[in-house]
Amino acid sequence: MAGPVDFNRDVRPILSDTCFACHGPDSGKVKGGLRLDLAEAALKGGETEGPAITPGRPEESALIRRVLSTDPDELMPPPDSAKHRLSEAQVATLRQWITEGAVYQGHWAFVPPARPSVPAVATPATRLAGPIDAFIAARLEKEGLSPAPEADRATLIRRATLDLTGLPPTPGEVAAFLNDTSPQAWENVIERLLASPHYGETMALPWLDMARFADSNGYQTDSSRSMWPWRDWVITAFNKNMPFDQFTIEQLAGDLLPNPSRDQRVASGFNRNHRLNGEGGLIQAEWFVETVIDRVETTGSTWMALTLNCCRCHDHKYDPVSQKEFYSLYAYFNSVEESGILEGDARNTPPLLKLPTPEQEKNLAHLKDDVTKSAEAVKAVEAQLATGQAAWEAGLVASLGEPPTWSAARPIAVVSTNGSLAVRAPCPARTSSMEGEHEYGFWHVLVRDVCYGQIPRAARSAKHRATADWIVGLP
Repeated sequence: MAGPVDFNRDVRPILSDTCFACHGPDSGKVKGGLRLDLAEAALKGGETEGPAITPGRPEESALIRRVLSTDPDELMPPPDSAKHRLSEAQVATLRQWITEGAVYQGHWAFVPPARPSVPAVATPATRLAGPIDAFIAARLEKEGLSPAPEADRATLIRRATLDLTGLPPTPGEVAAFLNDTSPQAWENVIERLLASPHYGETMALPWLDMARFADSNGYQTDSSRSMWPWRDWVITAFNKNMPFDQFTIEQLAGDLLPNPSRDQRVASGFNRNHRLNGEGGLIQAEWFVETVIDRVETTGSTWMALTLNCCRCHDHKYDPVSQKEFYSLYAYFNSVEESGILEGDARNTPPLLKLPTPEQEKNLAHLKDDVTKSAEAVKAVEAQLATGQAAWEAGLVASLGEPPTWSAARPIAVVSTNGSLAVRAPCPARTSSMEGEHEYGFWHVLVRDVCYGQIPRAARSAKHRATADWIVGLP
C-alpha cells in the first residue's frame, strides 16, 4: 500500500469483518480471552498464546501467523466459520500496519475531524481552483489518470444548478452566464444559487431522510399528520447557513433552552418524527418504549454515525458501545410526556405546539379581545339579574288579576299508544275538565279528567300551557 496505513480507514474494516465476531467488543462472545478491538488487549494476547500483535515485527505477531496458517486448527478465521479467508491484499495491509508500529485509533465516530495537509501534485496550478482540486488531482495521479478537459460553460451551469438547487437552469440563466465575460462570472453564478431558497430545499433532503421525516404516521393506513413546520425549519437553517453546533442543539434540545423561541421549539420536532401506531390491541407502555428507542437509534445514526440498534439487546459486536451505554443514552430521551400511540383520529399526538400564521395570530388577537369584552358585558347583566327577575315576577302576578291556586293530581295510569301519552287521574276538586288530544312542543298528549284547580277564566283558553305545566308538576 502506497503511503502509511490508517487504522480506521484500512485496518478496522478488515478486523471488523473477519475477527470482531469472536474477538471484538461483545464481551459475551469473546473466544480464547482475546480481543483485537483494543490495543492493550491485543498486545497482551489471549489465554493460549502470547501477544497477538508485536509492533514493528509482523513475523512475530500471532495475528499474521494465524491468518497465513495452512493448519485448519490454527487458521483464522476458522475454515468452518461463515467468515472468508483473508485475501493477499488484506494480509499485506495488516503486515504493513504492524511494521509501521500497529498504531490503534479510537472509533472514527469519536475522533474529532482534523484538517489534513494539502498534498503536493504534479498537476499544473492553473488546473487547480482550490485545495479540494489538489486532493482530487492526487488521487488521479495515484491511479495513473489525467483530469478530464474542463466542461463547456452551458454544461457547467447546468451541473452547478442541479447540484445546488435540484432544478435545471432556466434558458435565461444559461444565456446570462454565457454572455458574462467578467472574471467573476462563475462566482456570480454560485453566489446566486447559494442565495436561492431552493438551495436549502436540496440540502435538506438527505437530512430529512436521516431524521425519518414524513407527514404521515407510518403504520396501517399511514394516516396524515403535520410535521412540515419542522421540515421548513430545516430548510431555513440551511438557507441561513446556521452553524452546525447550533443546528444540533436546537434539534436535540431546542425546547430545553432558556426561554426558547417558537422556532427553537419547532426544531426539537426532530425527536417527534418517529412513527405512531394506532392499531387495536396494542400496549401503550410498550409503544412508549419503542418511541424512545427510535430516538436513541436515530440520534446514533444521524449525529454519531453509529449503528446503535444492536446494543439494544446486547453489547455491540462491531462498535464500541455496550448495552448499558445504550440505555444510559435512552435515559436522556425518556422524558417526553407522550402516550407513545396514536390517540383516536388525531393527526398529531400530544404534546402539541400550535403554529398559527401571522395573519391568524392577528385574527386570534381580535377574537380574544371580543371574548374579553363580551365576558365583561355578561358580568354587567348578571349583576342586574336578581333585581330584574323580581320586577318581572311582580309584573306577571299583577297581570293574572287573581293569584292561581293549584291542586296536584295523582296519576293512576300512564300508557303510551301510537306515540301518545294517556294520563288518567282523579280530580278531588274538579271545577272543569278537558278531554281530547293536544299538541305541546314535540308531544301529543291525550288527557282525560284533568283537574285544573282554580285557573282564572282568562287563562283557561291556554290549554296547551296548562297541560304542560300540569305534567311538569307531577310528583
